[in-house]
Amino acid sequence: MRHSIKKQFALIFIGLMAATILCCWFFNSTFLETYYVNKKQTALMLVYDKMNASFAEGSTETEAFDIELQRLCGKYNVSMLVLDEDSEMLIATMHESDILKRQLLDNLFFSNAHPVFEKILEKTDQYILRTMLDPRTHTEYIEMWGFLENGNLFIIRTPKEGIMESVGIANRFLAYTGLTAVLIGSIVIWFVSRKITEPILTLAGISEKMACLDFDTKYEGSVKNEIGVLGENINILSETLEKTISELKTANNELKKDVEKKEQIDEMRKEFLSNVSHELKTPIALIQGYAEGLQEGMCDDAESRAYYCEVIVDEAARMNRMVQKLLTLNELEFGNDVASMERFDLAELIDTFIQSAEILARQNGISVKADIKKPCCVWADEYKTEEVIRNYFSNAMHHCTGEKIIHIKAVEKGEKIRVSVFNTGQPVPKESLSHIWEKFYKVDKARTREYGGSGIGLSIVKAIMEAMHEDCGVINYENGVEFWFELAAN
Repeated sequence: MRHSIKKQFALIFIGLMAATILCCWFFNSTFLETYYVNKKQTALMLVYDKMNASFAEGSTETEAFDIELQRLCGKYNVSMLVLDEDSEMLIATMHESDILKRQLLDNLFFSNAHPVFEKILEKTDQYILRTMLDPRTHTEYIEMWGFLENGNLFIIRTPKEGIMESVGIANRFLAYTGLTAVLIGSIVIWFVSRKITEPILTLAGISEKMACLDFDTKYEGSVKNEIGVLGENINILSETLEKTISELKTANNELKKDVEKKEQIDEMRKEFLSNVSHELKTPIALIQGYAEGLQEGMCDDAESRAYYCEVIVDEAARMNRMVQKLLTLNELEFGNDVASMERFDLAELIDTFIQSAEILARQNGISVKADIKKPCCVWADEYKTEEVIRNYFSNAMHHCTGEKIIHIKAVEKGEKIRVSVFNTGQPVPKESLSHIWEKFYKVDKARTREYGGSGIGLSIVKAIMEAMHEDCGVINYENGVEFWFELAAN
């Protein structure tokens, strides 16, 4: 990759590391010597204060003083000499004490002999702290000389050459270790950047597949850092996009179905008008014929006129029932009649209905049985449930033959209550089972015409159950037919 983040990451960190080492080397070269001189100056002042305190306490002759003095001089690489009023040595820390004594006396009596070789660091009434060049050895020293608080002469000095050598060694060591650190760090950073960029490249590959609508690949990294969070978000985005596209496709399919449904509704309208025209044509023709017969005086006796009028009234009532059922079915199919869900006792509803239909059943010689556990509470539209039972019962009564038994029962099926209406008689032909819920469909048209059926009752049942989002069906037996529907139990 031309603009690889791995290369950019590695170069940035290598550059930062190299710049840090260069800065350290620069500060070492520029300020380490000054810092070192200040530390040596502090050490000389520490030795000076220690001698003043020891002379004030009178402990200069003790072994503890000698040990402490040797420790300080050894730690800070310091040489010192103390003379009394008669120029006799009281304290000396080196074999060349004569050199220090001569230097101290030269400083005391010939302080301006070599002004070009010195730099005053600090000067008080008691002492002078300076850097100076020894004219004999050409060695640069940090030197402190003057009088102690008890009046004794002293000189303390430490070579500055050691400082310069230490600074040089430190800078060279820093350069070597810096180059080594840059080399090793570059290798480490290269592998680290590779480890960091690999999941990023993985995410880039996933996003590329997502752009091609391939949502199967998921990020499987286990690291819980920012890249891990990004990976999880990519997975969530992938799932969301997949779901959204799925929903869009589903919506598109639904739109196609709606278009097809609209076309189907248009066909249904045409079929409906054709069926209504066909169903109403016979009663209208009968009404018109018998009415014209009455008008033309074809009935001379009262009995004939009564018969003509009875036919007209029956056909008008048949038309009225058909229109009412068509209006009910139309309301249900177009969702204008919303189901009002409520909790009620189904057993009580069925008992009340059986009592009201008992006389009609007895007139037709039909025995009605009920097998329902009381109470039997359900959630449904009570009025529409009664309408379903009425249609099932009416259908059963019109087709009841043989033993002439209608058996109504309600049984629990999980969280549902199944209500069934069984009647003895001939089973529904297999070729008609898939059509009996259709409008105006009649299994036996002659028999349906005989009892005044319109072929709409079962269509109303189907529409009511769909409005309540419940199931219904039919089961054939050898000795009869069972129609059933289900409702949600309490």
